[in-house]
Amino acid sequence: MSSSNTRIFLVRHGATTLTAEDRFAGATDVPLSDEGREQVRHLARRLAEHELAAVYASPLGRTAETARIVAEPHGLEVQTRDGLREISHGRWEQMTRHEVEAQFPEESAAWDKDPYTFAPVGGESGLAVTARALPVLMDIVRAHPSGNVLIVSHKATSRLLLSSILGFDPRRYRDNLDQSPCALNIVDFKDPVRARLTLFNDTSHYAAAGNAIPALPEARLSKWWTATHPPAM
Repeated sequence: MSSSNTRIFLVRHGATTLTAEDRFAGATDVPLSDEGREQVRHLARRLAEHELAAVYASPLGRTAETARIVAEPHGLEVQTRDGLREISHGRWEQMTRHEVEAQFPEESAAWDKDPYTFAPVGGESGLAVTARALPVLMDIVRAHPSGNVLIVSHKATSRLLLSSILGFDPRRYRDNLDQSPCALNIVDFKDPVRARLTLFNDTSHYAAAGNAIPALPEARLSKWWTATHPPAM
């Protein structure tokens, strides 16, 4: 990689104690599970040979711990940035999707239709998350005009950042982009406004039998994926 480029290792935190329960827990400070810590240790070994200039993370416990484990071999302190935190689901927090659909059917339908501009009561829209997270990312790139930088964030926040960077329709970030626990993305920046996605949603550091290809999505998906008959394009 040219010394004039900034390489961002954008990582989602490892699995948490609520990952398997399919609950909305964006703003809830859920800890990593033992499985999640093992995923992160594998990632730390994978990145140990790649020199890091800095490590940044969302201030939530699951992201901060993920970042600390990966940063340890490099002797770097984790710098937290509030703008990197996960989307808040407001009054949906800690509820399952089924519970939300039963108690707030109109909100749920509006969110499924356009999660970028709609927000549940007390929560954030995808637009609001982008407005706080993207400037943080741009500031980090400006602060490190060369070298590798680790950023540990969350599922929705990372997908929204990637949508913005790559010019995807952000209204479909939930349909078109996935982020597995402890997934690694690599984004190479020529400058703060020109970037190229080099690696996406990679979990080969912990996948069984060395399988570097993420499994077909089966859970925590938008209805666009789970509908028996997807809507016509």
